[in-house]
Amino acid sequence: MSRKLFGTDGVRGRANSHPMTAEMALRLGAAAGRYFRRDGRNRHRVVIGKDTRLSGYMLENALTAGLTSTGMNVLLLGPVPTPAVGYLTRSMRADLGIMISASHNPAEDNGIKFFGPDGFKLSDEAETEIEDIVASEIEPAQPSNIGRAKRIDDGSGRYIEYAKTTLPSKLRLDGLKVVIDCAHGAAYRAAPDVLWELGAEVVPLGVKPDGFNINDGVGSTHPQACAAAVREHGAHLGISLDGDADRVVIVDETGRVADGDQIMALLAVRWAEQGRLAGGALVATVMSNLGLEHFLGGRGLRLERTKVGDRYVVERMREGGFNLGGEQSGHIVMTDYATTGDGLVAAMQVLGAMAETGRTASELVTQFDPVPQMLKNVRYAPGADPLSQDDVRRVIAHAEARLAGHGRVLIRKSGTEPLIRVMAEAEDETVLAQVVDDIVAAVEHAV
Repeated sequence: MSRKLFGTDGVRGRANSHPMTAEMALRLGAAAGRYFRRDGRNRHRVVIGKDTRLSGYMLENALTAGLTSTGMNVLLLGPVPTPAVGYLTRSMRADLGIMISASHNPAEDNGIKFFGPDGFKLSDEAETEIEDIVASEIEPAQPSNIGRAKRIDDGSGRYIEYAKTTLPSKLRLDGLKVVIDCAHGAAYRAAPDVLWELGAEVVPLGVKPDGFNINDGVGSTHPQACAAAVREHGAHLGISLDGDADRVVIVDETGRVADGDQIMALLAVRWAEQGRLAGGALVATVMSNLGLEHFLGGRGLRLERTKVGDRYVVERMREGGFNLGGEQSGHIVMTDYATTGDGLVAAMQVLGAMAETGRTASELVTQFDPVPQMLKNVRYAPGADPLSQDDVRRVIAHAEARLAGHGRVLIRKSGTEPLIRVMAEAEDETVLAQVVDDIVAAVEHAV
């Protein structure tokens, strides 16, 4: 069966529209419960976290009904960051972890992400099996084996205590003023508390969720709000998380934004100097800038590329024994600390470097000069396939030939929306703009 529900990061869509309906969430919960229920045990455990979207209540209840119907005991964490679900799945010896979130998307969207008992996101194969079960008759548990549901009040507190341990015990953040933008999302309580308890002077932003304002003009997709706050308050650093806090961008003391590539460059070099960078390599996706690759190569380090999606970064890290990876968008994966991207813990690594070295944020998060890069999205009608059109293929082939040896072209479909993402890099910005515009025009004409 081909995958129709799962995309690059779980199941995602507009709330109350297929597949983000209560009915589908119930079936997904039941299918996941059936998949993870092991013979020889009467009770099984699943933890569920969510961000602050209004639709999270609906999906949380529907998933709970489906899971308990197949004999799973459900532990409800409430609003917690996605990395907290990965951590608590392992810590609480659960069979399954679920995060209800559409990450950086607007409040009208939502999603469901699954974590295995090891705290890592499920493989494509496991998701395909769950999808097969969704489409079949799902066997319910016997009446005496129906699961229970229980709310866990200290889930966020457990994550806070863990997050603090990722900063060396000898370090404190005294004297550092930090703006923390939580995007009105899942980390609105945890992130400011962690930083304050470690000694920082905290300027909170995006910490008043109302069910509708997640990622609205704030967060990692709108770092201008954090940059303005940094300048206004004279802060040493700004941390801008997304709605579920699994990605981050950093704002230095001047208000300049550093993306995931710059953060990964800093961590890779520091970890290599400390003998901590496993395999002498950083794992990133095809979207990471050529400048990052050149920067690492000049220091005897490798860049291992994967297709887009932090789960594919993690899979390559686990296969190759690497401990640092991520995405340009701000997913920073440090398997020494977390099983998935953790925006807060990544930001604390930057703060730790500032505390240790006495250097400013601008000195630390401007590691290389990026090769000029341009990305444009073209929306297409569901069911259409513009990239199969001969005219589009010819334009792309011409662009690749034009940039050969001086840049690159990357064309891909979004895994969550009907979009064609057209990205190119080139030293010559005029040529770069022409190449991207030509491909966009060809795709739009095909649509």
